[in-house]
Amino acid sequence: MAKSCKGLAMELVKCLSESDCVKVENRSFRECAKEKSPLISSECVGLRETYFNCKRGQVDMRARIRGNKGY
Repeated sequence: MAKSCKGLAMELVKCLSESDCVKVENRSFRECAKEKSPLISSECVGLRETYFNCKRGQVDMRARIRGNKGY
């Protein structure tokens, strides 16, 4: 795992561990991260999307060559 996304991953795990999906239903982090149910807070959903974009930015060579848009 790259260091640039590691902080986001840790925050996502922390957020999911405090959600009802993990606490009440005893489901795994992976199952809860994929879900779009009301058991997951909007903060966790936002962290999940941010983490996804971070990982995608590491793999996408087009963005690396062209540079980040909007700067």
